[in-house]
Amino acid sequence: MLKLIRTIQSTLRYKMLVLVLFPIVLIMPIALVLAIYWGSQFSYEQLFIKVNTDLSVAEDNFHRLQQDYLNTLARLAESYTFNTALESKSGGVIHQQLEKIRQQNDFSYLHLLGLGGRITFSTDADLPQRAHPSPSLLIALQGAPKVEIEIFSAEALDAQSPGLANRVALPLLETPRATPTDQQVEERGMMIRALYPVKNSRGEVVAILDGGVLLNGNFKFVDTIRDLVYGPGSLPEGSIGTVTVFLDDVRITTNVPRAVNERALGTRVSDEVRTQVLEHGEKWIDRAFVVNDWYISAYQPIVDVNGERVGMLYAGFLEAPSRNALWQALVVLILLFLALMLLSSLLSIRGAKSIFKPLEMMMSVVRATREGYTRRIGQVSSTDEIGVLAKEFDLLLDLLQQRNRQMQEWTDQLEEKVEERTTELKLKNERLLSMIQTLKETRAQLINAEKLAALGELTAGVAHEINNPTAVMLGNLDLLVAELGKDAEPVKEEIDLVIEQIFRIKDIINSLLQYARTDQMSGVAAYTDVNSVIEHTLVLVRHLRSKSDFEINLDLQATRQVKINSQELQQVLVNLVVNGVHALHQRDGEIRLRSSDWESKGVVIEVIDNGSGIAPERLGSIFNPFNSGKPTGEGTGLGLSVSYSLIKKYGGDIRVKSELGKGSVFTIWLYREADMVDDEKSLFEHYNY
Repeated sequence: MLKLIRTIQSTLRYKMLVLVLFPIVLIMPIALVLAIYWGSQFSYEQLFIKVNTDLSVAEDNFHRLQQDYLNTLARLAESYTFNTALESKSGGVIHQQLEKIRQQNDFSYLHLLGLGGRITFSTDADLPQRAHPSPSLLIALQGAPKVEIEIFSAEALDAQSPGLANRVALPLLETPRATPTDQQVEERGMMIRALYPVKNSRGEVVAILDGGVLLNGNFKFVDTIRDLVYGPGSLPEGSIGTVTVFLDDVRITTNVPRAVNERALGTRVSDEVRTQVLEHGEKWIDRAFVVNDWYISAYQPIVDVNGERVGMLYAGFLEAPSRNALWQALVVLILLFLALMLLSSLLSIRGAKSIFKPLEMMMSVVRATREGYTRRIGQVSSTDEIGVLAKEFDLLLDLLQQRNRQMQEWTDQLEEKVEERTTELKLKNERLLSMIQTLKETRAQLINAEKLAALGELTAGVAHEINNPTAVMLGNLDLLVAELGKDAEPVKEEIDLVIEQIFRIKDIINSLLQYARTDQMSGVAAYTDVNSVIEHTLVLVRHLRSKSDFEINLDLQATRQVKINSQELQQVLVNLVVNGVHALHQRDGEIRLRSSDWESKGVVIEVIDNGSGIAPERLGSIFNPFNSGKPTGEGTGLGLSVSYSLIKKYGGDIRVKSELGKGSVFTIWLYREADMVDDEKSLFEHYNY
């Protein structure tokens, strides 16, 4: 041993070999053992998590099936046929309905109880006298449906349906690990008892439907739960999932096999499970010996209507297939580990060479270089690959140092050029932005100038072409009134309205001329009641009601008068109302006109619609001339532009807020005294819009 130690200490190859093989031979086996232990524990933890989940699913289905039986009685109690038969006291129909429900839903018995608890109708030929007493019956008599687990003695079973006691009599079989007992036969029955109150049209309880489903030997019940919990692909191949209902510690219905094609009825649970679940009321989630094999098992107590633990609900599956799969995985892991250890050892032995000194020198140079010092390996006596690598390493460091100097020079030059170019680009960008802004302003001015020029030519022609016909119309109307004399009295109001609208046509033409010639004022301003103008406006737009179904609502709260030409204000309001009507698209369209005082300055008028709204990109240009949101050919785009000019002429302002699909709000601010405002923002200094 001492000679081996001296050999290792004097030879670098052996030192490196020991250092390399030490973790492989000693540490890695320990890691393997820990991995096997952890893997086994983790696998069983996953199995316990799964079986706990399986038990939760089984419990949910256990309660759901109970609720299904109660719902069946509810449907019967609320059916027209049953209630009609009950009111007419048709015993044959009631008996037929009860028998049909009992057969279709596998009720062990089904009675109709009177309010005194006596059985009035039953599916059994031998009618029992009274229902089985329980707290659930008292609750049902008070009008609340109830379904619970109840334990019936043999006498109580026969009292409800003759022959039930014989069905539940179950001989107890000797079971390994079970608690010793002198009992030979289990004669009690575990019953799902559903009680549903039958009420008359006044909501009074007139009878109780009492149905019981016996769980003893009820394979359909546990098989249904098992199929829901352990469906295809839920367990490893070769494993089986099982569900059991216990009465006390006796399996009264189960799909746990005792032998081939034989269920383990009458067998009992192990003593440790019984103690934990039935006596202490705690869940069991662990391995458990079930009849003749080990299962991954989960148990929980079943509580009856009195709150007592009377049995257990079990869900579990065979442990062997899962355990075998685990051991197969561990064997593969061990074999793979041994193969890797052998391969690593062979590679380590072959790679043990005298490379320590050149490597140490290289590491020393690396550390010095990292700390900012210039150091080289220098002459190396070794001529193998490590020696060549050391020489090449020095050459690489020299080349790297040269490249660093060049890179630094290039970096300095590049930074200067980048800074120079950045400054130039910044100045050019600023000049470009200034030019773009100037171009935008110039373009807007040119467009507006062109529009105004076109508008001037248009209004001049329109004024000439329309004024002559209006003069002829006025003359003929005067002649018509003179000729008709007193016969014109019935239509005097209509004639006056026509004359008024002809003058309004002339005023509109004058407004167009005013818009084209902003330096001229047209119309006579006078103190005007805006509420009267709004009400008169409705007369002018009433013809629109024949084309579109909508409502016009007024909320006129303004108390001040403002100095303005009433016809021009009316023209603005007509434009806004007409635009609002055109925007309506639903059957419950609505136009609202509101007026209110604007502090001590004047009045505010709002025209509100619940129409289609205005797109956000159009809000900024909606008051521009010839900017129309209507289909091509249906509008000139002058209405809002002229309205804007008319309001601004008196120093007021008009603004719009709109949301697509919800409607628009046009708001007009008018000063009591006309006062032109140069800066629009000053209009809102003392008004919170």
